[in-house]
Amino acid sequence: MSGRRVPTPKPVPSSRAISSRKVALDALLRVEDGAFAHILLPQALRSSGLEPRDRALVTDLVYGTVRMQRSLDVLLATVSNRKITALDPPVRAALRLGAYQLLVGVPAHAAVGETVGVVDTRARGFVNGVLRNLARSGPPFALPGGDDVASVAVRTSHPDWIVRTFFEAFGVPDAIATLELDNEAPPVTLRVNPMRSSIEAMTAELRAAGADVEPGALAPGALLVRHTGDLAALPAIAEGRATPQDQASQAVVAVLDPQPGERILDLASAPGGKATAAAERMGGDGLVVAADLHPGRVRTVLRAAERIGVRNAIAPVVADGRHPAVRAGAFDRVLLDAPCSGLGVLRRRPDARWRVEPTDVRDLAALQRVLLAAAADAVRPGGRLVYAVCTLSREETVDIDEWARTELPHLVAESPPAAPWRRFGRGALLLPSDARTDGMFVLSLRRREVPSADAASPAVRAAVASSPAQPSSEESGAASDELGRSASQASNPSFVTRDVASAR
Repeated sequence: MSGRRVPTPKPVPSSRAISSRKVALDALLRVEDGAFAHILLPQALRSSGLEPRDRALVTDLVYGTVRMQRSLDVLLATVSNRKITALDPPVRAALRLGAYQLLVGVPAHAAVGETVGVVDTRARGFVNGVLRNLARSGPPFALPGGDDVASVAVRTSHPDWIVRTFFEAFGVPDAIATLELDNEAPPVTLRVNPMRSSIEAMTAELRAAGADVEPGALAPGALLVRHTGDLAALPAIAEGRATPQDQASQAVVAVLDPQPGERILDLASAPGGKATAAAERMGGDGLVVAADLHPGRVRTVLRAAERIGVRNAIAPVVADGRHPAVRAGAFDRVLLDAPCSGLGVLRRRPDARWRVEPTDVRDLAALQRVLLAAAADAVRPGGRLVYAVCTLSREETVDIDEWARTELPHLVAESPPAAPWRRFGRGALLLPSDARTDGMFVLSLRRREVPSADAASPAVRAAVASSPAQPSSEESGAASDELGRSASQASNPSFVTRDVASAR
């Protein structure tokens, strides 16, 4: 440990610095208590009264501290005489907040003093002492340098099981590249609405507002932007000319390739990014049935459709994707953007790495198989079914593909997208480090003409039959009343069964 002196914290830090740290500390406490950082933080910032520069600081402090939590705890353990996990939550959060600032090179007097200033008076001496001791040891700080699972997990701040999963699936170099990228703040990616703007016009509009803009390399309609401030207040978004959506998600809709006049089913549609993107690509000419299990989430799809001007092309439906009340073979294209472990979006959702457990992957893979079988029934002969997940585990990607090859023989794989996507089973995988996007797996399948008895194996029929039933028609009806429009009010309700048609 270095013997260099650390300046004593200033007794009265600036009020603006204190308020920024206070907002960050409060947010960290709420995340530890179960709140989702990517949902909580924008709301907290809008009500904080902070200037844009201070909002950006809070965002970095919260997301960075959550991302680097394991690394920070290891460093703090070397200078504290008390276990980090045994501390009161406010003290633990303050130590992590201060340690993160030291880790990224914030001067010690600011990192220590301004963090101590927002701690309860009774804990200030302890927090001050621990952070000052840590400041004497870096930067740089000593973290494990090996390429074994344990060392990489501590250095990149991930659970061991995620590191092991990536090592086994992709090899050490690619795994480490993705794990390191998880700790970088992603740029905001916008999808330009071709019905209301263009790439050129949107680029000019954003630059005039002071944003840095560059075109996306993976999705032709994508723009990468920085320095936008509060996205919800950005006129381009509020007025429906653009929508926040990662390039990988935009690329999935490109694989689906919806055409004008077609009937599309998005089986797990909320919050609506892909459903509305499909409607945009069709120019509003066609119908996207946007189904989701939860009424509140279906409302987000409805609001997104209204914002971008495709409300007449979207039919929001409350439905259980395992037993969707739609007629067999009624859709030209079906998208199953399945619930998954989210291991491909860890840099965008920093707390997810600490929430997901290995058992979740197993349980989600079982759900994905049932959903895929249901989606296969909905697509017409000759139609396309796209299975997509924003995760990187084998159980939810190539293992699902192998299951489909055996159990759904009437679905024939189509050519996967080209590089930077990499072949993964019959589908394709996009590692975050390959294109600096979210991680994504996509599998495009076409339904061939076969006798109905050969469409699915007995094992599939048994699995679907034994899965829990969808909500009753009364439950769906009440939800659709609240939404204000049901599937039976769409321009052509022939794709629905009686259960959904009654959901008015």
